[in-house]
Amino acid sequence: MSEIVFRAATANDIAALHPLIERAYRGETAKAGWTHEADLLFDDRTSAEELGGLIADPARVILLAHDGDILVGCVQVARAGRDRAYLGMLTVEPTVQASGLGRHLLAAAETEAVARFGARRMEMTVIHRRAELIAWYGRRGYAPTGETRPFPVDPPRPALDFVVLEKAL
Repeated sequence: MSEIVFRAATANDIAALHPLIERAYRGETAKAGWTHEADLLFDDRTSAEELGGLIADPARVILLAHDGDILVGCVQVARAGRDRAYLGMLTVEPTVQASGLGRHLLAAAETEAVARFGARRMEMTVIHRRAELIAWYGRRGYAPTGETRPFPVDPPRPALDFVVLEKAL
């Protein structure tokens, strides 16, 4: 990978962003990487309409990572209170996972949370069955708060509850 460039997503990016997220989280293509949910969930991860709403929301930003002209990752940062931000949808193109891009996206998200929202803490949720992913975030300073949240499906699926992780920024 050459030099990665980060920038905020716009509505014009949805056509490239949506398939990247689906490739990384769902289906057979996701299994090329190690952070997928393809063995746990079988529906779409998001929709183009949902992404449009996130991009239009001034309390959120989706940072895109480009390697040259190629979109290789993204991460969402949202205001979650006066001094707190929420990190979500950290996505790395499955074929370049384990390249260090995830760490760079995480660092960019933390920097953005401080600069854009004045955050002093970052929180995220991870499906509790994803022990290897929770450990990865733990090595980057995120610790479980002891709080869990239900996975947003109807009917509820307790086997997919989220654990809440947090880090001081």
